[in-house]
Order: sequence, then C-alpha cells, then structure tokens
Amino acid sequence: MSELQTIKVPDIGDVDDVEVIEVLVAVGDTVDVETSLITVESDKASMEVPSPVAGVITSLLVNTGDRVSAGSDVVVMDVAGAATSSAKTDTANSTPSTQTPQKATKETPEQSATTQHNASADAPSPQTDAAYAAADETYDLVVVGAGPGGYTAAFRAADLGLNVLLIERYPDLGGVCLNVGCIPSKALLHTAAIIQETQEMAAHGVTFGKPKIDIDKLRGFKEDVIGKLTSGLAGLAKQRKVTVAHGLASFKSPHTLAITSTSDKNSAERTVGFTYAVIAAGSKSIRVPGFPYDDPRLMDSTGALALADIPKRLLIIGGGIIGLEMGCVYAGLGSLVTVVELSDGLMTGCDRDLVRPLEKRLKSEFENIFTGSKVTGMKAIKAGLSVTFEGGKAPENDTFDRVLLAVGRSPNGHEVNAENAGVVVSERGFIAADSQQRTNVAHIFAIGDIVGQPMLAHKATHEGKVAAEVAAGKKSYFDAKTIPSVAYTDPEVAWMGLTETHAKEHGIAFEKGSFPWAASGRSLSMGRNEGLTKILYDPETKQVLGAGMVGPNAGELVAEAVLALEMGADIEDLALTVHPHPTLSETLNFAAEVAEGTVTDIYIPKKSK
Repeated sequence: MSELQTIKVPDIGDVDDVEVIEVLVAVGDTVDVETSLITVESDKASMEVPSPVAGVITSLLVNTGDRVSAGSDVVVMDVAGAATSSAKTDTANSTPSTQTPQKATKETPEQSATTQHNASADAPSPQTDAAYAAADETYDLVVVGAGPGGYTAAFRAADLGLNVLLIERYPDLGGVCLNVGCIPSKALLHTAAIIQETQEMAAHGVTFGKPKIDIDKLRGFKEDVIGKLTSGLAGLAKQRKVTVAHGLASFKSPHTLAITSTSDKNSAERTVGFTYAVIAAGSKSIRVPGFPYDDPRLMDSTGALALADIPKRLLIIGGGIIGLEMGCVYAGLGSLVTVVELSDGLMTGCDRDLVRPLEKRLKSEFENIFTGSKVTGMKAIKAGLSVTFEGGKAPENDTFDRVLLAVGRSPNGHEVNAENAGVVVSERGFIAADSQQRTNVAHIFAIGDIVGQPMLAHKATHEGKVAAEVAAGKKSYFDAKTIPSVAYTDPEVAWMGLTETHAKEHGIAFEKGSFPWAASGRSLSMGRNEGLTKILYDPETKQVLGAGMVGPNAGELVAEAVLALEMGADIEDLALTVHPHPTLSETLNFAAEVAEGTVTDIYIPKKSK
C-alpha cells in the first residue's frame, strides 16, 4: 500500500524566496534519509535541501529557476515504497538524472487540448485488484459527488482524454451548492435586498407600496435559476462524453465501488472498476442531539431554502454565515427573526470591525440577536416550537413558528466506505490529502469539504482541477496563498489572507490602511455609509498580507485583493493602480493610499516621528 508524503522546504535560516538552481532527483528515484533533493541559492550562499525520510519519488513539484521559501512543496514521495524499491535504489541514485523535470505548473485548457495524455509515472495497476476483473464496467477515473468540485474534476479529466464516470446521489448535478446552497440562497437574498432597498428609498423621497409576495412565484423563480444551471451541467457532461450515474457510491476495494440506485429500489447494484478515483462527497448539516427532527418546523438550510412558507417568528440557531444569510432572506420577506449564537459575537473568525456594521444593521432588522447564549432544549407544541435558552440576554423560554438549525457542517467521509479502499478517514469524517489532492492511497484523490476547512465551493473547484490533472499525468498541485470568504448578508462582508484577529493572537507584525465608505461618493449615492475597506501589509516589505471589506457588493471587491496577494503586490502597487470613479472598487485603492500616506479623499493626521 502506498503512503504518500509531500516534502517541503525546511526552515533555511534568515533567508527567504530563494532560487532553485538544480533538481537532484527524478520521478522513480529511491532516496534515503538525508539524500539531497534540490539545491537552492540566495544572495549569501547555496545549499542543498535533504530528504527527511526515505522513499520513492512519485512527483516533482519544482523546477530549476523556481523560487521557493520555507514550507514550499518540493516533491511527493511514497514513503511506504522505499523497501519494495530498494533493489532499484543503487542504480537509480548512482547515475545522475538526465531527465529535465517539468515545471510544477498548471496547463491552460488551450495547452491541454493539444497535449497527448500521458500516464503518470506512478500509475496504479488495477489488475492487481481481483475485484476489478469482475466489475460490470471500468473507467479511467470515477468521481464520487457532482458538486462544484466533483463536476469540475470530471470535466477537466475528460478534456484531458480520460474516460470518466461521474456519480451523484441526487437527481440533478451540482451538489449542495447549486441545488440547496449557494445558488438558491443568493436568488432569495437578491429578492430580499430589493424589498429592503425599496423600503429605504422612502427616506430619499421615493415611496413604494407594501410588497405583495406570491410565495409560489418566488419559489418558482428560485427553482428556475437552479434548473438553468443544473441542466447546463448535464449538457456539458454530454458534450464531454462524461458518463453520469445517479445513486449511492460505496467503495468495495482499492479499484472498485458499487452504485446503488436511489430512485429504483428494484434495480441491481452496479459494480464499477476504476484506475483513479476522486472523492468529492461533500458535507451535511450538523444536528444537535435531542431536537424534534420529525417536526418539519425544525429546518436545516435545505429546508429553509425550500421556502414552504414565511413564518411570523423564526429562530435561527447559529450566528455564522449561513444563519445570517438566511436571516436576511426571511427578515426581508417579513419574518420576525431571532438569532442565538453561543460565542460572544456573530461570524467568529472574521475581524470585529468588519462584523460591527453588519451587526448594527441586523439589530434594526431582526427581532433579537442573543450572543453568548445557547439553546438547551426544544419541544414541539401546537403553537410552534417551544425553545429554552441559557446565557446572555436570552429569555428562559420562547415559542417560534419555525426554527433553523445552522451550527455548521460535517464531512461525508464515512458515507462512501472509503476505508474499504484503504483510505484513512478521521473520526469526524475528514480525509487528508496532500497538495496534489492525493489521499494515503496514491490513486485515490479527495477534494472539497471532505478534506477540511474552508468548506467553500471555490476551493473545491480548484482542488478538482488539480486532482484531474494529476490523474492525467500532469505536474499540477494546489498552492493557493489564500482562499477568500464572503457573507452575502446586507451589508456583505468579505475578507482574505491574514486577519487582524489572527495576527494579534499569533504575534504577527502588520500595519494597515483603512478607508471608510462614508467618504465614498459611490457608497453615499446608494444611500449607504456604513462600509469599510482595509488592507493589512508587512511593515518591512509593504507586501499585501490580507484585506477585508464590509458594505454592499463587498463580495465583488475582494477578488482584486486576492490577486494582489497571489502576485506579491505591495500597497504602492494598489495605490498607483488607476481605478474607475466613482466606484466601490476604488475604496481598495484609497485604503492603499491611506497606508502610503498619499490619500486626499479623507484627512489622516501625520504620525509623529
């Protein structure tokens, strides 16, 4: 059994961002502990990076000319394969490699279209699995789960020439995100925002009548959005000749799995053989023991998005992103919303200065927000769901028409029986993967929610591409410097990279530039002044370390900050970049100017020397 380990550049002293001047190993080499892998050179000296373990090189992740730092990925090694390959070691290591390593980058679709598929050096041999020979059908790659990560992996692999099977347990492709998550929630949030905006226009001399909500038509609008996207995915699968199967997947051996139909109980179980597999089985809503789950008035996010009715009073347990987004939806539609959150503030993990404007606005729109409080019991009665509370300013007891439980999500690692294939699944259901998305079993990959936080669709899609490319023999790996987070509340909150909270907790030096939207012409013309944009940067190099913004459409602004961090930009780069005026995007420019001391749109007193 393979045991893969990604070898990284160790702490190399007081130097950083050094150049790789020589790669000393090749794919297939067997190396011992302390065998030199690469040579790096700084302006002070050159040094070799030794291997901390013995094993067989399965992938090279660097090339001559690349620049690396402490923590950068160097190679992937099969540390379990060292013993079985020892016979080759002397020959492989005594002769210098003449192979020119391929740079560890990802190909563009245009490049991949003209590249002939090449099996990877460590391509598994499914014929060693007796169950594979007896399978009803076989594929190069099987993807379990058709959410954003899963369908991306399947489509990319098909583009690279692999014969692909995509398995989805539900009737439509798209997973939680498209069907009962990101997309329907944004459709309803848009509706709620329109209602709120028309109400607020009264203060500016434009008055609309009270909105009349046809809940069936509103639900139809949401379903129409979902339908367009899911049918589009089905069309893309057909165009790429990706085979789609609907049912529950369960691994049976390292190279086989079974599919049980969820729609036809009488249909026979299908056994599928595969050379590679990608586990993209996602996550599910966490349940709190003891709650009356047989009562439809207790909902998870899926139930809330079904929009069965508009409750007069709604309790949301959990003040995170999902709970607050759904609170904005139902408050906009007319419900009296109460939020109860165990921690001392809403949206833990986000800086308080970004959450503060949101919390202030929600307090005027929601019936109650109870922080530092928890639900200790719930029972169904004729009048609604009777809930008992403890802590904070929450009452001892109250009754609600509906309750939404939004306390987080747990991975589905145990639901596909990956252990039968030798994949290690943690007690909580997570599956560890390296930078190439490989699990401890070399030919099985894992992506998305199932590999850990953050549980976000845009992380899963990039991981899906990496897994597909590695399965197709490409030298690809996941190396994002940051993954942005967005709460599509009103106002929206977005952040990426280093946060002030994390920096202060871990003693990381930073400085910041902050620009209030009260000085933004675009924001004021929208009747909004509560926003804020800030940039965190390194005091010495001035490079961007993180950024955050709160205000209307903040989620559309954070991408520029992500690009700045990925490109190694500094605050001068952002300050000197000409942004269109008047826009919200220029608040990032203004925040950089605040950091630079060149801002003219607000007055910043000069710091005393």
